[in-house]
Amino acid sequence: MIGTDAKTDLALLKVKDSGTYPFVKFAPHTPRVGDWVIAVGNPFGLGGTVTAGIVSARGRDIGSGPYDDFIQIDAPVNHGNSGGPTFNTEGDVVGVNTAIFSPSGGSVGIGFAISSDVVQNVVDQLKNGGVVARGWLGVEIQPVTQDIADSLGLKAASGALVAKASKDAPAAAAGVKIGDVVTAVNGQAVADPRELARRIADLGPKKSADLTIWRNGAQQTVSVTLGTMPNDKEAMNDMGLASPTPATPRSPNSA
Repeated sequence: MIGTDAKTDLALLKVKDSGTYPFVKFAPHTPRVGDWVIAVGNPFGLGGTVTAGIVSARGRDIGSGPYDDFIQIDAPVNHGNSGGPTFNTEGDVVGVNTAIFSPSGGSVGIGFAISSDVVQNVVDQLKNGGVVARGWLGVEIQPVTQDIADSLGLKAASGALVAKASKDAPAAAAGVKIGDVVTAVNGQAVADPRELARRIADLGPKKSADLTIWRNGAQQTVSVTLGTMPNDKEAMNDMGLASPTPATPRSPNSA
């Protein structure tokens, strides 16, 4: 075992025996909605099962944590499929099966896969350092409702409202205050708290980030040097977002 990443439910193993082993490649391009995919796994212990479907959506948030960015597929996925690859029609891996939405406990045609770009990032970090290090601001944030936007003079109900800035954390050290609304990171607009969490995490520790914030009816920029997200259980609430309670099968309503 080289390392694990609980936040994406991925692990990297090393085969010590010498020899040549067959392998599959990650897809060089992200799949489009409507593209055909093939899910491979062991549903109910039936090894080597293959099911087919299409990509139903991308960037799905299913409530399992602040870094949700799943591919939704309608290929039948059941208990035991988790960890199996999702292939495109060229035989390249576009994702890793990880969850289903299932009010009944069986497949209803809504499955979720960790996208290959996320998997590659996690694998690379585990391979190089044995751990996955994510960027950290040290703030608790909440969505900007239309009422909040109106009261603050914002044109749109988007961004992330700072509800708390932890003492001695990177955000507080840079001057971020309670009541600030983060609207962009490095010039790219932030739609909601989860997008901010993902964007900061992906940048990584010790990286510099320019936060565009709305304060006292005016826009300004704050430069922050990101910290390293703590790995304890409390840190799952990275930016004020509820930590997931694992379930099998997982569902978008899990929390």
